[in-house]
Amino acid sequence: MITIIQRVTAAHVAVDNQIIGKIDTGIMALVAVEKEDSEKQAERLFERIVNYRIFPDGDGKMNLSLRDIDGGLLLVPQFTLAADTQKGNRPSFTSAAPPEHGKRLFGYLQELALKNYPSVQFGRFGADMQVALINDGPVTFTLRSH
Repeated sequence: MITIIQRVTAAHVAVDNQIIGKIDTGIMALVAVEKEDSEKQAERLFERIVNYRIFPDGDGKMNLSLRDIDGGLLLVPQFTLAADTQKGNRPSFTSAAPPEHGKRLFGYLQELALKNYPSVQFGRFGADMQVALINDGPVTFTLRSH
């Protein structure tokens, strides 16, 4: 699984002009599922997202995690992250999970988040979404779970 996490002061996701997920200070995570991914990768990715130390401590150093600051988490499915962009001018999605597998694993990630984190919101798998955010820093990282 692949995610791009962004430290935000606010973020929301809308479908058909209706906001379906919204957070204030926290992490917005764009998430892609690859063909070979399983629940094990989803579990590892979730733990990395909520424990990755990207928030400033009292000295301004990135020493605090999402859990440490009790921030919001917005998980947004985005299969295009799994694109192979190594050659040509058109991305290939051969490494991306088929839709049914991606939906199942993103659903599993949602369940994990709901059970293990108090402030979580979601985008909708397979929907045409509009995502807005205020990136704080900007601070952005790519995390992979193999």
